[in-house]
Amino acid sequence: MTLILPAAEEELVYKAPIFSEIGRDDVQALLECAYISNHAEGELLFSRGDPADRFFLVLAGRVNLFALTEAGDQSILEVIERGQSFAEAAIFASQRFPINAECQPGTRLLEIPAQPFLARLAERRGLSAKLLASLARWQRRMLSEIGELKGRSPVQRLGLFLLAQIRDEDAEAALTLPVTKVQLASRIGITPESLSRALARLRPLGVSSSGREFVISDPRKLRQFCGTD
Repeated sequence: MTLILPAAEEELVYKAPIFSEIGRDDVQALLECAYISNHAEGELLFSRGDPADRFFLVLAGRVNLFALTEAGDQSILEVIERGQSFAEAAIFASQRFPINAECQPGTRLLEIPAQPFLARLAERRGLSAKLLASLARWQRRMLSEIGELKGRSPVQRLGLFLLAQIRDEDAEAALTLPVTKVQLASRIGITPESLSRALARLRPLGVSSSGREFVISDPRKLRQFCGTD
């Protein structure tokens, strides 16, 4: 990797799911032309139909992948967190971005141009198979998580989403939602009305909210309710 990154970010890149089956030398070769970009809150990274000339890895912040409804509202499909890559499938398939991407506050990205990446991939024997193995492994994990989520009640889905936003699993935690409550409802597959009811049911478990600000007074109690403890 000719790009110079802080040690922590460099480790984040090497441990990213897309590179999990690939050695460091190969990762460095694949990222020879990669570069860093910083983005403001609400900045549109790409729109549906734009040429897929690069893909991304989140070094800091978050990116919302969304579609637009007929009414023009956002429907959040996925929130991409630190250490995750996205849009790589588009460079292998249609060469067009199939959805939209919007940056959240403090977003810092590693952007990987498609053509140099694909050229290095073709040059190195066996590397394509390793990359596909990495992607397949990640996809299996995601499908498993989606299946598990669908088996939960709306209240548990909300609880799991909130728990995923905190670091200390036992201490009281304050957090700011990375999306609006309407977007959150879309993200976890429930209606805004169901979200309001779910929030009310979480209050006895120590979850309080005001706008996007949440406090979880007893994360362990919430984990037990969600069936993860």
